[in-house]
Amino acid sequence: MKVYNAKNIRNIVIAGHGGRGKTSLAEAMLFLSKATDRLGRVADGNTVMDFDAEEKKRKISVSTAVAPLEWKDTKINLLDTPGQFDFAAGLSEGVRAAEAALIVTAAGSGYDVGAEKAVKAANQRGIAKMFAITRCDAENTNFYKTFEALHEVHKTELCPVVVPYMQGDKVVSYVNFATGKAYSYNGGKASETAMPEDDNIEEMKAIFSEAVASADDALMEKFLMDEPFTAEEVKNGLGAGIASGAVYPVFACSGYTTDAVDLLLDCIADYAPNAADYAGEGDLTCDEKGDLAAICFKTIADPFVGRMSFFKVVSGKITADVPAYCARTGESERMGKLVLPRGGKQEDVAAIPAGDIGVVTKLSGFKTGDTLCSAKKVIELEPVQFPAPCLSMAVKTKKKGEEEKVTSGLLRLAEEDLTISYVTNKETREQVLSGMGEQHLDVIISKLKAKFGVDVDLTVPRVAYRETIRKVVDKQGRHKKQSGGHGQFGDVWIRFEPLDSEDFIFTSDEVVGGSVPKNFFPAVEKGLRESIAKGMIAGYPMVGIKAALHDGSYHPVDSSEMAFKTAAQIAFKNAIPEAKPTILEPFGTLKVQLPKDDLGDIMSDVTKRRGRVLGIEHTGEHNMRELIAEVPMAEMGNFSTILRSVTAGRGSFSIEFARYEDAPADVANKVIEEAKAAAEED
Repeated sequence: MKVYNAKNIRNIVIAGHGGRGKTSLAEAMLFLSKATDRLGRVADGNTVMDFDAEEKKRKISVSTAVAPLEWKDTKINLLDTPGQFDFAAGLSEGVRAAEAALIVTAAGSGYDVGAEKAVKAANQRGIAKMFAITRCDAENTNFYKTFEALHEVHKTELCPVVVPYMQGDKVVSYVNFATGKAYSYNGGKASETAMPEDDNIEEMKAIFSEAVASADDALMEKFLMDEPFTAEEVKNGLGAGIASGAVYPVFACSGYTTDAVDLLLDCIADYAPNAADYAGEGDLTCDEKGDLAAICFKTIADPFVGRMSFFKVVSGKITADVPAYCARTGESERMGKLVLPRGGKQEDVAAIPAGDIGVVTKLSGFKTGDTLCSAKKVIELEPVQFPAPCLSMAVKTKKKGEEEKVTSGLLRLAEEDLTISYVTNKETREQVLSGMGEQHLDVIISKLKAKFGVDVDLTVPRVAYRETIRKVVDKQGRHKKQSGGHGQFGDVWIRFEPLDSEDFIFTSDEVVGGSVPKNFFPAVEKGLRESIAKGMIAGYPMVGIKAALHDGSYHPVDSSEMAFKTAAQIAFKNAIPEAKPTILEPFGTLKVQLPKDDLGDIMSDVTKRRGRVLGIEHTGEHNMRELIAEVPMAEMGNFSTILRSVTAGRGSFSIEFARYEDAPADVANKVIEEAKAAAEED
């Protein structure tokens, strides 16, 4: 593929709801442009974009795929993103590298959640938005129903550019208002045909003209005077409107048959924002002669191919002879091989210029979100914004002794997917994996087995409970041991009191008359701190206790730090069973963003989880609210699944630890029984 100037590069992220035909449309675009020699089918598992083994097995996209094509002397980089919400990392990656989002939906569908999320992501990044309504020729579909659903939300911003002319349920031709021509299709081949006379077409043309006119005062004047636009005026008005975000063009097509996909490609080449004018960031212009700055928007960590770092070059150009300097680490390394990706295949290149997208292999010091620049002029670009993982499960190996292999594999997978979190909980002694949902975690463990040869099960993680006391108890701890030579003697009286916090406080200021010498105070405190690390009813750490050393005795020869440490631990063991020990469970502050119509169902669900609703606030988004509640962390295991189901994927949430509270008797008893069972297994 030849090298293109940024003026002739279009970076397009393909986004939208799962199952709406995004990958099929991308395959049609690649095939028509002769970037591929066959039309890939998702059902047949032979697409260029869904090349990962998991994607072929599941017949869905699970990660962003990049492929370039050439059309009308323009290079179009397609970034095909997953539509399933469990794989939201792909949308974050794609939006970061693009100047325009092509939001795909299917004829006959409403304004689905995936389209909403894609529009929101594009708005947050400030990139242009375009809509493709595909499957227009499928049975029992209706382009105009879907257009109306979009129009209801976006009003005058929506601009029909290519629409189908229907006779009954059949598409007769596609009308391109940008060129004023109509085309019929037979076996994917286009033939120009007469412009139809039809009320639907006339209505769409009027909407098109008004949208184009809205980009320019002079054009609006012509529109109001009912004067026709010239081809140049249409091109300038449409291009300016799309780039500014004032116009959202809509294209009808069929990705499966490729009908009208050529018209979509024409419009992307003619009207979509080019990299030269719109890929610059801050003070940087998109110029290959400028200072080098490239954002790593995606990473693939493959045990066989090695690490692949995907870069969008904002300024300057990446060449093999320039060291790869990472703005985050301040370290340089040798530049790897430069390639252009086409799905799972690569083509070697000598350089990746400003505005373009490419891959550098084997860069060990870079991760997703890092900026590659020159050590002489350090530039740090805005990183990729990823959603936080919301579902956590404990990982258990099916074979003992493979824990290190699990850790190594999951850390490698987390390098390529920053919505994966993996930690070892020292308190519960569990390896905990977090992701975006059940399907996401299922894919992760499938990859773990396929790429790293480790088989694991996922279980509900243990909760980090605490223990405390609710009654004041004063007990003696006496340690006396005599065995040839010096003996061991330590004697303490310690009062244990409930404390209105989660701290442990030790005091010794009540000791009088030197009954316990001051030099033994630290040993007493150490003995107690070691004791509270493991409570006596379920083995969880103890909190909320004040221990006051107030009396005791010592032996001038046999007393030692070890003896007093042991005496303190004896006092602890004598006191705690009488001090009304109890289980504390962690509570968190839950914040849920959701449509206001779903508030009742989610509030009811939170209440069933023993949660307490604290308030409801406006989020600033139309029809959205934020529910704030306090909830027991142990009850939140499947909340992400319920929230997604109730809100059709529109809801999101965060939860942060707030404090510990007394667990109800039934919960406490269950925790104690589970602790006993676990101790017996050990």
